[in-house]
Amino acid sequence: MKRIYIYTLLCFLSTGLSQAQVDRTKYPEPGPAPQINIGDAETFTLPNGLKVFVVENHKLPRVTYSLVLDRSPLLEGEKAGLTSLVGDMLMGGTKNRTKDQIDEEIDMIGGKISFGSTSANASSLTKYQDKLLTLFADILLNPSFPQPELDKLKKQAISGIASSKDSPDEISEKVSNVVLYGKDHPYGEFATEKTVSNVQLSDIREYYNAYFKPNIGYLAIVGDITIKEAERLTKQYFGAWQKGEVKKREWPVPAAPQKNEVILVNRPSSVQSVVDVTYPLALKPNDADAIPAQLLNNILGGGSAGRLFLNLRERKGYTYGAYSSLSPDKIVGNFSAGASVRTEVTDSAVYQFLEELKRIDKKTITEQELTDSKAILSGSFGRSLEQPATIARFAINTELQNLPKDYYKNYLKNLNAVTVEQLNTLAPKYIKPEHAYIVIVGNTDAFKDRIKQFGEVKYYTNAGEPEVKAAIQDASLTAEKVIDKYLEAIGGKDRLMKVKTLKSVQEAEIQGMKITAELLVDQTKPIAIQSMKMGPQVMSKFIIRQDKATMINQGQQQAVPDDMFKSLKNALEIFPELNYMKNGTKLALDGMVKVNDEETYKVLVTTADGSKSVNYYSVVSGLKLKSESASEGEAEINEYKDYSGIKLPAVSTIKSPNIPVPLKMVAIEQVINPALTPADFQ
Repeated sequence: MKRIYIYTLLCFLSTGLSQAQVDRTKYPEPGPAPQINIGDAETFTLPNGLKVFVVENHKLPRVTYSLVLDRSPLLEGEKAGLTSLVGDMLMGGTKNRTKDQIDEEIDMIGGKISFGSTSANASSLTKYQDKLLTLFADILLNPSFPQPELDKLKKQAISGIASSKDSPDEISEKVSNVVLYGKDHPYGEFATEKTVSNVQLSDIREYYNAYFKPNIGYLAIVGDITIKEAERLTKQYFGAWQKGEVKKREWPVPAAPQKNEVILVNRPSSVQSVVDVTYPLALKPNDADAIPAQLLNNILGGGSAGRLFLNLRERKGYTYGAYSSLSPDKIVGNFSAGASVRTEVTDSAVYQFLEELKRIDKKTITEQELTDSKAILSGSFGRSLEQPATIARFAINTELQNLPKDYYKNYLKNLNAVTVEQLNTLAPKYIKPEHAYIVIVGNTDAFKDRIKQFGEVKYYTNAGEPEVKAAIQDASLTAEKVIDKYLEAIGGKDRLMKVKTLKSVQEAEIQGMKITAELLVDQTKPIAIQSMKMGPQVMSKFIIRQDKATMINQGQQQAVPDDMFKSLKNALEIFPELNYMKNGTKLALDGMVKVNDEETYKVLVTTADGSKSVNYYSVVSGLKLKSESASEGEAEINEYKDYSGIKLPAVSTIKSPNIPVPLKMVAIEQVINPALTPADFQ
């Protein structure tokens, strides 16, 4: 009987439970967003004005000290790049320790210490924190600023600037900031080799003396420490830090353009265009719109689920990824949407960017998009809470950005409260498809006529300067006369026409490896051979004739494609300008522009087969300073030398679509009319 009762009871429970099961074909209704129980950072202020936040976390025997200095942005002007050197200079030695001694003592305790121009961080095991703070305070309060360290850092910085000057992404960021803010704004200036060279030791000291003051400092201490211990340690190690007046500086808030402007930076060696649709906007971190704006941007282009990504990558296949950012700032925020796209679809990609910006302004945001976006941002916020340092960062941000005291505790609640109607109303306030700078870095000759539809076109150099094309005052000057002056400058037509053969050997270094390029030309055949060696090993060789070119690579021989042959065929002419008038080449004089601060005549060259290039000839000397073409990239001639009465390029910088970094080619042997035999061209 008991078994029957038990069986009956189980059947009843089973039936009841099955009837009460959740319908798994439907998503459960979301519950209310909870208030996050973020522990409040305990805080106190030292007599010198240093404000300290303490977050106890005793799970691990570690402690971290993070210092932030709240100063106004600086315009560094002719010494732009100064602040990037300050942190490493502080780590360069103190009055008590050399740099090597500092590094050794940090390693001995397994700690970490780093400094920047407005921040510093130090961490170690709790048992070593007295030693950590001894070192941290010594660096902070007693820097020696050794001259050799500055010399080394400047050299490294200049080298880094030089290597990044030709990076399309670096150029895009530089030019975007210039048009957004102007060079007379801290957000618009950038460091150059010249400005970094201008930085002196006295500038570093002046900066340190002016801005490293405790009364603009916020120190967050996170880890295995108590508030009482934190008070004792901060007074002991930072109590002697002298406060001082730090002046605040107000900066103008730039406005978005009245209508779209297209900013083009020509980089002929590019096979892709870097597109950035951007404009400044008035949005501060403590604005009521800041959280809804995060959701808005996430829907538009915050990741792989954003509209821009789904359109330009998934549907159109123009790019590997398209994203946007909507960034608040205490002075001036900005919007940016961008991608790297294939050159031939540049105008189509810009069209799609603007269409997506227009579409989101037309109340098209859906409930599902909002739900998905909330989930992404909630998850990101939740993961950030796994790090104890997040709590300290929240505390400092609350002070620096003047946020409500419960901003982070109520973040998820406020995020969840945003509605579709609110976002659809908000979108036109911050998404401005008709008031943007459309910055494009790439081979602009391939699309410049098609890009005009999006706004007034302006040209900038890769150095972030407006490209100023000066009018030529001499109305009688023609492209042909510019070429004649060049030929005269390098030796004269009579002497050049007597050159029938040439041997040129040049060296370059790429990623620490030395390569040697050799060119042999015999115009009487005509035939040319180009070889590339790495050490004694021949990596590749091209044999070029009038009707074809052959490539030999690792013993394998094959004919080169037609598009490559067009480019290689130029090697058959030692001085191609000599034959411009004979072979149907068309020339056009396109004003005057500067190349490395030297005025040049810009000459457009179109050969009989339709190949196009641009040459730049010095107004003063007549020498060719630069050439550009989509197929060969860019060659800048840095130095000429005289060889048997003829000037040839001795140092050149090559930027090619097939080479990841600029190559500096230095001539080590150049022979006019060498005696070449058929064996040389085997």
